[in-house]
Amino acid sequence: MLAAAALWGTTGTAASFAPSGASALSVGAATMGLGGVLTMALAGRSLRSVARGGWPSLRWALAGAVAVVCYPLAFYTSMAWSGVAVGTVVSLGTAPVFAALWERWGEGAGLSRRWLAGTFAACLGCVALVLGGHGGGEAQRLPAGVVLGLVSGAGYAAYAYCGSRLIRRGHGTRASMGALFGLGSVVLLPVFALTGGALVGSGRGLLVICYLAVIPMCLAYVLFGAGLSRVRTSTATTLSLFEPLVASVLAVVVVGERLGAVAWAGVALISLGLASLTVRRPSTDRA
Repeated sequence: MLAAAALWGTTGTAASFAPSGASALSVGAATMGLGGVLTMALAGRSLRSVARGGWPSLRWALAGAVAVVCYPLAFYTSMAWSGVAVGTVVSLGTAPVFAALWERWGEGAGLSRRWLAGTFAACLGCVALVLGGHGGGEAQRLPAGVVLGLVSGAGYAAYAYCGSRLIRRGHGTRASMGALFGLGSVVLLPVFALTGGALVGSGRGLLVICYLAVIPMCLAYVLFGAGLSRVRTSTATTLSLFEPLVASVLAVVVVGERLGAVAWAGVALISLGLASLTVRRPSTDRA
């Protein structure tokens, strides 16, 4: 999960190198649309198991596909309007809360004190990053960018939950991810065809597309699916808060955005929250 989140953390920085005429919609549609086709190709014949699972499996695949469509369009637009650091932090920082709501709604699942403490620290760190950052977005569009970040956070948590439900129904991780993203690409590829002229019209745009589709999309979601088979959705989305940490550092080092002392304190809080969830305490022998 942390490896996937680290790769996702490079998306905003990579997208900042897209040609000036490329819209955020085209970048998001290209990333998830083309990446979804690759993810589906990796799944291969295992996708048949989802189809053979009947309506109980197909409904989770379709619901997850809707979330897959919403997530990148909202996410990349949020980064364009509010800056790479703020857009990423709001999107991923709210995802664990939405994931917990999905699990509570779908399964009545309880939340451990460890998860609550780790998530609270990480989310508080995300808030500090937003308050202490000076992003490269458009000031007049910052509120709308934050709202879109909330939409993308809900979408990310939704397709993570749907993917985990498919996995728990006995479908492999590649088949589950391939079904979600393959179905999502049916909508995203036409969006890319309508909006992607500036991207495909230059060598730099093509390089950006290829990187985003292959590395932080296809490869990262193979890792993400493997992680989902081992941890709950709420834990998985909290671990993905490593992404805004990576994105914020790259936004400062590469893009040139600025973070103040409060924002760096937020980075420390995110690290603390993630450590509380990933570092296991030594087991004790019981008589």
